[in-house]
Amino acid sequence: MTDQRKNKQKPKASKITRRKFLAGAAASVGGAAAVGFPMISKAETVTLRFQSTWPAKDIFHEYAQDYVRRVNEMAEGRLRLDLLPAGAVVGALQMQDAVNSGALDGGHGVCAYWYGKNKAYSLFGTAPSFGWEANDLLAWFYYGGGEALYKELSNDILKLNVVGWLTGPMPTQPLGWFKKPVQTVAEMRKLKYRTVGLAADLMKEMGVNVTIMGGGDIVPAMDRGVLDAAEFNNPSSDKALGFQDVAKAYMLQSFHQRMECFEIIFNKKKYEGLPKDLQAILRYASEAASADMSWKWEKRYPDDLDALTKAGVKTYVTPKPILQAQLDAWDKVIARLSADPFFKKVVESQKAWAHRIVEFKTKWEGPNDMAYNHFFAKR
Repeated sequence: MTDQRKNKQKPKASKITRRKFLAGAAASVGGAAAVGFPMISKAETVTLRFQSTWPAKDIFHEYAQDYVRRVNEMAEGRLRLDLLPAGAVVGALQMQDAVNSGALDGGHGVCAYWYGKNKAYSLFGTAPSFGWEANDLLAWFYYGGGEALYKELSNDILKLNVVGWLTGPMPTQPLGWFKKPVQTVAEMRKLKYRTVGLAADLMKEMGVNVTIMGGGDIVPAMDRGVLDAAEFNNPSSDKALGFQDVAKAYMLQSFHQRMECFEIIFNKKKYEGLPKDLQAILRYASEAASADMSWKWEKRYPDDLDALTKAGVKTYVTPKPILQAQLDAWDKVIARLSADPFFKKVVESQKAWAHRIVEFKTKWEGPNDMAYNHFFAKR
C-alpha cells in the first residue's frame, strides 16, 4: 500500500516540476527577448506635453531640453516628454495654470513667475540675499524642510493639481541693461524697469517704477520705449534675446536676485498615474540635469560675456550705495510680507539655513579672492 501510494505520487510530482520548469523557461525567453529587443510599440509609449517658459533660442530652453533628453533616454520608449517653447500652448506666465488644468502635462520655469498667486512662491526661486548661493537654496529645499513647505503652498494652500521640484542653481543676476550706467538710487527711480517676483517688491521699495513681463517680451518693450532698463538673467540668455541691440550699458552684480533656481512641474494626477519607476525617472532626471547645468554655464556664460563686450557692450559694477539700498529694502520687504504667517514660516526657515551654512563656509573655506589675486591679479 505504501509503495502504491508512492508510485501514484511520483507522476504528480514530476508533472508539477515540469510545469514549473516550462513556466520558468518561458519567463527566461521573454526576459531574454526584452533584453535583446528593447523596442516597445508606439501605442505603449506615454507622451507628455511639456512646455518651457522660455523662447526657443534662450539657453534656458536648452536647459529644459537637457532635462527632457535625460528623461526620454532613461525611460527607453515607455515615456516621452514632448518639449515646446514658451507660447506654443500658453504664454510664459500662464504655464502653471495650464499644467494645473491639464492643458499641459508639465513644464520648466521659475517659481517667481507664480508670485502673483502667493508672494511666498518667489521664496522658492529668488529668495532674499542672506549671503547664500543657489546651491544652498537647493540644499535647503531637499534637506532643510523646503520641499515640505513647497508642497504645503502648492497643494494645501493653493489647492493646485501640480507636483514639482527645484533644479538648476543660477549665479547672481546682473542689475541689468541700461541706456547709460546708473550711479545712484535716485537715477534708478526715474526709469521704467523690468524684473519679476520678490525683486519687483524690492525695487518698488527703492522707488523704482517696475513692470513685470516674460523674458521674450523684454527687448521689444525696450525697443519701443515701454521700458528704460531691464534685467533678465545671464549673458547667454541676454545675448540670445538681443539686449545688446537696445542697450549698451550692462550693470553687473546685484542683490535683487542674488541667486535663483528653476522649477520643474507636472500635473499631479497625470504624474501619480504613471508607474513608480517612471515617476522616479522624472524626479531624478531633474537632479542630473541640475548638476549638468551648473557645469555648463561655467563654459557658456563667460564666453558669451566676452562676445557681448566685443560687440560694443560695456560692463559696469553696480555701485555699493545701490547694493546697500537693496539690502535695506530687503529688510522692509521681508518685514512687511511676514505679516502673512506662511511667508514668515518659509523665510524664517531659509534664514536659519542660510545662517548655518554661510557661517560654516566662512569658517571652513579658504578665501578665494586671496588665491585668485595671488595667481591672476595684475601686479
